[in-house]
Amino acid sequence: MNERSLRVLEFNKIKEKIKKYARTNAGKDLVDKLEPYNNLYEINNKLEDTNEALEILISKGNPPLEGLADTHEGIERAKKGGTLSPEQLLRIGGMLRASRTMKEFFKRDEVERSYPRLEDLAYILVPVKTLEEEIERAIVSEDEISDKASQTLYNIRRSLKEKNSSVREKISSIVKSNSKYLQDDLYTMRGDRYVIPVKSEYKSQVPGLVHDQSSTGATFFIEPMSLVNLNNEIRELVLKEKAEIERILSELSSKVKLNGEQCLSNLKVLIEFDFIFAKAKYASALNAIKPIVTEDGTFSILSGRHPLIAGDKVVPSDVYLGKEFTTLMITGPNTGGKTVTIKTVGLLHIMGLSGLLIPARDNSSIAFFTEVFADIGDEQSIEQSLSTFSSHMTNIVEIMKHVDDKSLVLFDELGAGTDPTEGAALAVSILETLKNRGAKLIATTHYSELKAYAIKTEGVENASVEFDIETLRPTYRLLIGVPGKSNAFEISKRLGLVEGVIKRAKEYISEENLQFENLIRELQEKSIVAKQEAREAKIIKKEAEELKKKYEEKLEKLDNTREKAYMDARREAKEIISEAKDEADEILKAMRELEKLGISGGGRHRLEEERKKLKANLEEREKGIHNTKENEGEAITKVTLGMEALLPSLNQKVIIISMPDNKGEVQVEAGIMKINVKLSDLRKTKATKEEKVRRKREVKLNLSSVESRVDLRGLDAEEACYKADKYLDDAYMANLGEVTIVHGKGTGILRKAINDMLKRHPHVKAYRLGAYGEGGDGVTMVELKA
Repeated sequence: MNERSLRVLEFNKIKEKIKKYARTNAGKDLVDKLEPYNNLYEINNKLEDTNEALEILISKGNPPLEGLADTHEGIERAKKGGTLSPEQLLRIGGMLRASRTMKEFFKRDEVERSYPRLEDLAYILVPVKTLEEEIERAIVSEDEISDKASQTLYNIRRSLKEKNSSVREKISSIVKSNSKYLQDDLYTMRGDRYVIPVKSEYKSQVPGLVHDQSSTGATFFIEPMSLVNLNNEIRELVLKEKAEIERILSELSSKVKLNGEQCLSNLKVLIEFDFIFAKAKYASALNAIKPIVTEDGTFSILSGRHPLIAGDKVVPSDVYLGKEFTTLMITGPNTGGKTVTIKTVGLLHIMGLSGLLIPARDNSSIAFFTEVFADIGDEQSIEQSLSTFSSHMTNIVEIMKHVDDKSLVLFDELGAGTDPTEGAALAVSILETLKNRGAKLIATTHYSELKAYAIKTEGVENASVEFDIETLRPTYRLLIGVPGKSNAFEISKRLGLVEGVIKRAKEYISEENLQFENLIRELQEKSIVAKQEAREAKIIKKEAEELKKKYEEKLEKLDNTREKAYMDARREAKEIISEAKDEADEILKAMRELEKLGISGGGRHRLEEERKKLKANLEEREKGIHNTKENEGEAITKVTLGMEALLPSLNQKVIIISMPDNKGEVQVEAGIMKINVKLSDLRKTKATKEEKVRRKREVKLNLSSVESRVDLRGLDAEEACYKADKYLDDAYMANLGEVTIVHGKGTGILRKAINDMLKRHPHVKAYRLGAYGEGGDGVTMVELKA
C-alpha cells in the first residue's frame, strides 16, 4: 500500500500506541513493519490471531511473558563458541522460562474453549527445562554468580570467607598494638589487600609493604609483613574464584550452543506472541471487534470510532458503501466532522487489513482493498511554489494513474482552491472517471453542483454531517442519504444579523436553489429514517438467524449426548446382570458338585428353588433396563400450566407448558429444550409453593434460556446500562445465581457506568471485578438475589 496514504491517515500513530504494549524490542520491530497484507487469506488469519488473543486476555488474563527479552545476539554468540556474560545467560534463562510457561498456559481440558491458531503456535515451543534450571541455579543477577553454581565455587567462597575473617581479626590486633603510629585506628583496602594508614614520620616503625600514599604525603598505606601471606592466600582464592566463574559461564554457554536452534525457534515464537498480544491489548483498550472482510468491495462500518480521538469525545458513525451506491458525497459546514469521517473509514480499513481489530460494533465489515488512496489536508509546498489547488491536483493526478476496481479513494474538498464553477465541473469529471473504473469513492465538498450530481446520478449517494441550529454546534453525526446544508442564513440570524440583510440575501438566490433547500429538508425527515430502520432490521434478522442456528446445534448436541448416555447405561447394566447370572450359575454348579459328595436330595431341591428365585429377580431387573418408563413417584392426574414435574427418563425436573393433546402428550420445558412427552411418563415432584409460583411466572412470560454472560463492548454508556438492566431482569427471572458482564478495560468509563447502575439495581446482591481466569478488569461478576 502506498506510503503517502499510510502517513496521511496517521497509521504510524496507531503503531506507536501498539508498541507501548510490546515487551521486547523485536516485538516493537514487528509492529514497526506492520502494514496491510496483500491477500485475503492472510488478513483473515491475522485478524483471527488478534481476536483469539483478545478473548484469552478477557477469559484467562495476561499471558506469562514476564522475563522475556531479546536474546538473539546472545544465542548467536554462543553458537559461534563465545562465552556469554551473566546478563546474557540470565535473559536466555528468562526466555526459556517464558517458553515453558507459555506452553503450559495453552494446555486445556477437553471441556475448555479452544483457541486453535494460538494453540498451534504454542505447540511449536519446546521447553529446554534442564538448561533453564541450570541457568536459574547458577545466575543470581546480571553481575552475580550463585554459590550453588558448582561445588568448587562454593568451597572457594567458603575458604575466602574464612580467610577474610582471619585477616580481619589479625589486622584489628595490629591496629590496636600500633595505634600510636597510625593516622586513624582503622584498616582499609588497597588493591584487594588489607593495609593500615601509618603516619609518614613513623613509616620505619611499621615493617611492611607500602601500597599507596595520601595526596598530602602525610599518610602511608602499609601492608604489615605478618599479613602478606594471608593477603596472598586471599588473592589466590580470588583468582581461583574468577577462573571458576569463567569455567561456569563457558560451560553454560556451551549448553546454549548445543540447544541454539531450539532457543532461536522458541525466541521467534515468543516474539510473535509478544506482537500478537500487543495488538490484542490495544484492541482491548479500544473496545475493538473483529471485522468481517468482504471480497466484493462492499463494507458496512457500524458505530465506527476514530481510534486517535479520546473515547469520551469521539462520536460513532455508521458508514456503508458498495451495495446501493459506490460513491458517497459528504457535505456540510466546516468543523462539522467531514474530514474525520473519511479519515475514520480509511484508517479502520488500513487497521483491519493489517490484522488489527477495529473500534466499531459487532457485525461491522470492511472490504479487501489492495490500495487506499487519500487526498486529505493542505500539503502545498512553498519550495515547489505550488498553490493549494496545484498541490491537490498533483496528488490527484498521481492517484488516477493507479486506481482500479480494488481501490478505495478518499477526497477531501475535491475541486476546492479554484473557481467554483470550474472546480465543481472538474470534480464531477474526476469522480465519473474513477467510478467507471470500479473504484469505491468517498469525497467531501461544499459545492451545490456536487449535491445535485449525487441526486441525479445512479450509484452516487449524498451524505451530510448534522448541525444543530439551536446551539450553533455540529453534532458530528453522519446522515447518509441527505445532502448537507450550509445553514448560513440560520446561523447568521442566530448570531444577530438583522432580518433585512438576510431577506435581501435570499433575493439573490435563485428560486431553484430555494426549492433545492426545501427538498433537502423533506429528505432529511423521511429518507434517513426509512433507510436506517431497514438496515437495523436486516442486522437484527441476521443476528436472529445466527442465534437460531446456534441453538439448533446445541439442541442436536444435547439429543445425541442423551441418546449416547442411555445406550451406555443400558449396555453397562446388561453387562452387570450378565456377570451376576454367570456368577450365580457358577455358585450353583459348585453346590451340585458338593451335593455329589454327600449333600441330601432335599438340600438340592432347596438350592434349585433359591436358584429360580435369584434368576427371576435378575430377569426382572434386566427387563427394567429396556423400559425407560420409571414407576417411582406419584402419577400426574390433573395438569395445570406452569406446574413442575419429574421426567424420570432424563432424571430432570421440567415445567409443563401445554395441556395434554389427543395423544396424551404435553409439551414441557427442560432447560433450554422444549419437548413433547407422554403425560403418563411424568411424575409429581415435591416442589415448594414458592418454586411453583416462580416457575409459573417464568412460563407465563415465555422466557427462553438466558446465557450467563452479556457482552457490552462497543456500546456507549447509556446503551450499555439499558442492555445490562434488561439482561439482569431476564437473568433474575431465569433464576441464575451469578452472571458475568463483559465491558472491556478501555478508559474505564463503561465499567464505571455499569458499576453505578449495579449499586442501585434491585436484583443485585453483590458484585466484583473478575479474577484471574474470569476476565480480570474487563468483566464484572454479579451475584443476584435469590
